[in-house]
Amino acid sequence: MERALIIGRFQPFHNGHLMLAREALKECDELIIAIASAQFNYLEKDPFTAGERVWMIHDALKDEYIDGGKSMIERCYILAIPNDENNARWYAHLRSYLPPFHLVYTGNEYVAMLLSKEGMRVKVPRLFNRDEYNASRIRALMLEGREWRHLVPKAVAKVIDEINGVERLRIIARAESRPQEW
Repeated sequence: MERALIIGRFQPFHNGHLMLAREALKECDELIIAIASAQFNYLEKDPFTAGERVWMIHDALKDEYIDGGKSMIERCYILAIPNDENNARWYAHLRSYLPPFHLVYTGNEYVAMLLSKEGMRVKVPRLFNRDEYNASRIRALMLEGREWRHLVPKAVAKVIDEINGVERLRIIARAESRPQEW
C-alpha cells in the first residue's frame, strides 16, 4: 500500500489543493494532508486555527467522490503539525507526527530539497492555475471585499462563513497591535 503526503498551511484550503488531492489519490492508496504551522492563527498570513483548517479540509473531502462513489475522506488522513524551526531535523519531526508515508507531492523546491536529502521520493505535482488558486490571493480578495468563493470548495466557504472568517481577517489586518507583541 502506498501512502502519499501533501503538506501546506491551507489558509484556506482551495480548489487547487482539492485538485492536487484528487490527482494524488489516483496514484496512491491513501493520502496524508498535513497542516503545517499548526500553532499559528489569528494572523493576517495565518487567520484560521488548525482545528478550523482540519474542519475545512474534512468537509471539502467528504463532499468529493472518487472510486465509483467513495468519498475522498475515506482514503485521507488530515493531521495538524506545529513548526519545527530546525530544518536539519524537520523530516524526523514530520515522521514523528504522521503515519508512515512513501511519497511527497510538493511544488516547494526547498521542501523537496530537505526531503530528497533524507531519501524520500518527491514528486512535483501539476499545479492547477496557481495564479488563481493561491491562498494569499484569496485572503487578499476577502480583505478587498471582492468575490473569492468560486476559488474554494463550497464546504470551505461554508466553514469560513460559520466562523465569520472574512470579518476576522479584516479585524486582524486593521489591528495596530497583537497580544504576542505586548
